[in-house]
Amino acid sequence: VLREGNSDRRAPKAVKEYARKHPHSMGEWSMASRTHVATMKNGDFYHGEKSLTLDRARKVKMVLETKRGETLVLKPEVALDEGDIIDSMFMSKKALCDFYEAQMQDAYETGVMFSLHVKATMMKVSHPIVFGHAVKTFYKDAFAKHKELFDELGVNVNNGLSDLYSKIESLPATQHEEIIRDLHACHEHRPELAMVDSARGITNFHSPSDVIVDASMPAMIRAGGKMYGADGKLKDTKAVNPESTFSRIYQEIINWCKTHGQFDPTTMGTVPNVGLMAQQAEEYGSHDKTFEIPEDGVANIVDIDTDEVLLTQNVETGDIWRMPVVKDAPIRDWVKL
Repeated sequence: VLREGNSDRRAPKAVKEYARKHPHSMGEWSMASRTHVATMKNGDFYHGEKSLTLDRARKVKMVLETKRGETLVLKPEVALDEGDIIDSMFMSKKALCDFYEAQMQDAYETGVMFSLHVKATMMKVSHPIVFGHAVKTFYKDAFAKHKELFDELGVNVNNGLSDLYSKIESLPATQHEEIIRDLHACHEHRPELAMVDSARGITNFHSPSDVIVDASMPAMIRAGGKMYGADGKLKDTKAVNPESTFSRIYQEIINWCKTHGQFDPTTMGTVPNVGLMAQQAEEYGSHDKTFEIPEDGVANIVDIDTDEVLLTQNVETGDIWRMPVVKDAPIRDWVKL
């Protein structure tokens, strides 16, 4: 649901007082905790962002000029007003997959459990793709071996590993068992995966909507920086948040808890949350302006009437490119709130 207004979330006094009188359980933090946040240092949306404040009302289109010399119109028209802020931003597929590989290797070598935290429910175009690359990187040997068959079956792990399991269900038993064996073999040189349901063997990779960053990270922090492993026990984890914009705040919270110990619900304060969301602001409103780049080229935001290129970026096959828009009135209202 996209709101017409900005969000203004504040805990009512009565609710806060009840929480203080009836504190929920909190796990203990240790200074020796190995839990930490891993995030991209380059190649994510934050590092690949250009912005522009419009001097006047314009109609723009999103265009990919391919290296082959073709012009692909990805979004034919977006009407913009004077004062609107537009962003052109992309996440590099290569940088993302390299990041995943490095973090998986590090977690394996140091013996820390691997967990992935994205927001595929709300970022319903970009984050399932981000999630899918994690699954494919973790199981890359199996995906390389069975690529043709998986393509033929239409396997799409952007929907989670559950999609792969359901698509191979109809295969002959010997073929089915071989794929399962190959998937399990990948675990021998990969880190332990955080579990959503240890009893049923459902991992963090089963479905992109099982682990939502703004719920999963606080839950992990409440549990003393731990998540459940395959044996049903709580363990320290490498919390992988590919997008560096919001991941840094979580690392700061972890640093604080390791130094000062767990938060105390009977005395801690509250943080009002005022969100810039009105009129499809920022990335939450960018689903219809988000694209997986089909081939190498230059991504341009172009004025339809004048052919002026307003923002331009070099992109590669598989990169995720989007154009969020923030209108002037929502910004003014947000500042006022």
